[in-house]
Amino acid sequence: MKKKKLMILGGSILQLPAIEKAKQLGLEVIVVDMNPKAVGFNVSGVIKEVISTIDIEAVLVAAREHKIDGIMTLASDMPMNTVAKVSEELKLTGISCDTALRATNKAEMRRSLLQYDIAIPKFFKVANVDEFLEKISNFSQPFIVKPADNSGSRGIFKVQNLKDLSQALEVYNFAKSFSKSGIVVVEEFMDGPEVSVESITIQGVTHILQITDKETTGAPNFVEIGHVQPSRLPLKTIQEIEKLTIAANKALKIDNGPSHTEIIITSDGAKIVEVGARMGGGDNITTHLVPLSTGIDMVELSIKIALGEKVTFQPLFTRGSAIKYFEQSKGVLKNISGLHEAKQLPGIQKIEFVHGIGATIDAIINSSSRIGYVIADGNNAEEAVKNCQKAVSEIEIEIEKEK
Repeated sequence: MKKKKLMILGGSILQLPAIEKAKQLGLEVIVVDMNPKAVGFNVSGVIKEVISTIDIEAVLVAAREHKIDGIMTLASDMPMNTVAKVSEELKLTGISCDTALRATNKAEMRRSLLQYDIAIPKFFKVANVDEFLEKISNFSQPFIVKPADNSGSRGIFKVQNLKDLSQALEVYNFAKSFSKSGIVVVEEFMDGPEVSVESITIQGVTHILQITDKETTGAPNFVEIGHVQPSRLPLKTIQEIEKLTIAANKALKIDNGPSHTEIIITSDGAKIVEVGARMGGGDNITTHLVPLSTGIDMVELSIKIALGEKVTFQPLFTRGSAIKYFEQSKGVLKNISGLHEAKQLPGIQKIEFVHGIGATIDAIINSSSRIGYVIADGNNAEEAVKNCQKAVSEIEIEIEKEK
C-alpha cells in the first residue's frame, strides 16, 4: 500500500512531536524549514525542504512536486497562512485563507469576533503613533499594547500610568518592533484567572478536549510560567468557557482541525484573549499535558484530520498534569545541580533545559527566554502541581550576574 505523504511546516523542537508521530504512523514526511540544521531534519527518513515556512509560493511548488496528501504545523502561527493556501490550492483538509488571517492577526480576529457578539476586551487597531495617542485617550484604566501579528508574548506590555505619555510611547515602539505589518493593537487590561482551551473541530463541530489553568509572570509582559490540567475553576465557569470557545471557533470559521483558545475570566465574565487555529504553543500543553491528563493523543488526531481521515476519540482517563518553568535572572548560567534526584521523584515525566552551561540568559521577558521546565502528572491537578513543585525545589540553578 502506498504511503500517504504529510508535509509539516517547521523543523524546530516545537514541531518535533508531530514529525516523530507522523513517522510512527508510517507516513512519508516532508519537513519544511529555512534552517538547514533544524532538529526535525535529523529524524530518520524525513524528506528535507530548506524553504521558509512563510514563503507561500515556494512551499506550494514543493507541495505539488511531492503530491502531498496533507499539510500542517504545530505550535506556531507564522506558517498558518501557508498551510491554508496550500490546503485551498490542492483541495486538502484544512482551514481557509480567510480563517488563517483571522486566526493570526489579532486586529482581524477581534473584528471578526465582535461581528458575532463574542465577548472580547475593548480594543483599537492603530497604524501609527498619532492614532495610538488618539486611541489611548479612550482608556481610564490600565491597558495592554501588543503587536497585531506575533505570538509567544513577544512585544506585549501593560501601561499602568495613563498620564505618563513618554512611557506609553516607549511601549508603542516596543510593540511595533515586533509587528511584521507595523500594526499594533491597544486593548483594555483584563484582570482575572486565565485559561487555555484545547479543542478539535471536525466538519464544523467543535469538541473540547481539555481546559488548562495558566500562571503568568503578570505585568508588564505576562509570560506563561506554568500550566495545570484539568482546570480547577467552578463548574459554572467551566461551562461558560466551553460555550465561549465553541462560539469563537464558529465565528472564525475553524471548520476542521485543532485550535488553542486563550480566555480570561473577568468580573464581567469570560472574554477571549485570542484563538489559534492550531495546537497550543511551545509549552507542551497539547504534546504532553493533554495526553497525561486525558489519554487523548492530540498530535495524532491533528495529523489524521490533515490527511482527511475520519477520526473518533474519547478520554481514556481523568488525571492531573502540570508544567512549571524555572525562575531565572539575567546573567550567565554557571551550574545546574539536583537533576538526577529530581527525575526520581514521583510523577516526574520530563525535565528539560533549553540553554546549556555557559549560556548568557535574560530575565523572563517572553516565551523563548525561559531556560527550562518540569512536567509532572498525578491522580488529580493538585497532586500534579505538588509533584512539579517538589522537582523544581530539588534543582539548584546558579546564575552569575553579568559584570
